[in-house]
Amino acid sequence: MEAILYERFDVLDHGFVRVIDYMGDDAAIVQAARVSYGAGTRKVREDRALIRYLLRHRHTTPFEMCELKLHIKAPIFVARQWLRHRTASVNEYSARYSRLDREFYVPDADHLQSNPSSNKQGRDDVLTDEEARQALSRLDWISTRAYGVYKNLLNEDDTGAPKDPDRAGLARELARAALPVNYYTQFYWKIDLHNLLHFLSLRADAHAQYEIRAYADVILDKIVMSWVPATYQPSATMRWTPLRSPQAGSPWSSACWPARRSIRRVAGSPSASGAS
Repeated sequence: MEAILYERFDVLDHGFVRVIDYMGDDAAIVQAARVSYGAGTRKVREDRALIRYLLRHRHTTPFEMCELKLHIKAPIFVARQWLRHRTASVNEYSARYSRLDREFYVPDADHLQSNPSSNKQGRDDVLTDEEARQALSRLDWISTRAYGVYKNLLNEDDTGAPKDPDRAGLARELARAALPVNYYTQFYWKIDLHNLLHFLSLRADAHAQYEIRAYADVILDKIVMSWVPATYQPSATMRWTPLRSPQAGSPWSSACWPARRSIRRVAGSPSASGAS
């Protein structure tokens, strides 16, 4: 984990995730479970078995002994989905006090899809080349124009000095209203491992919106696997069950972890393809 501390992992066109700090690892989980024993009193093989046991039986408190602090840059609409998970500590960049940069998200053509007729959310078929060209052009145009309006309302140059000394600029907390939600924001996000696993089970799921799933995949591939490998590499016969009891209609009730696209790929378990 030390090797990737502060390393920037790029996501989407202007976003990133990087580890700012962390506490604990697989050993901390084991030590919390065996509270009367110190490190080195068990073999690694037995430690891995204990972690599998804790997950299988939903003994979640030992996983809360591990914490992760991330610095995230994401489109505002992704951040709003992200921060629906209210089990983390968050501090976000303030557009009341600081001017936002001219950085906005425009999807790749491969991710421009139509709205499904059978559902009010999600995506359906990819747009035709001409439809995609028009959509990209309009997204770029409105986003660029919005920033021009924003700068005009602020009446500031790139240094923050007034562009027109004879005109008062609008307060930043009001001028930001001109910007669409594809503009980028940044935030620090600190969460324990138990709640991170819950977050990833939802946001790395194939049904999650692509943009937030891209961040979840990076957290899995680049960070969590480096941080707590024993927690994410069970034996071939182990199924990752949810860390909370399933309830009717909840995302937990559909499948075990390896059945999910991203988790299955990361875990690399031969039994994952047969999970239900």
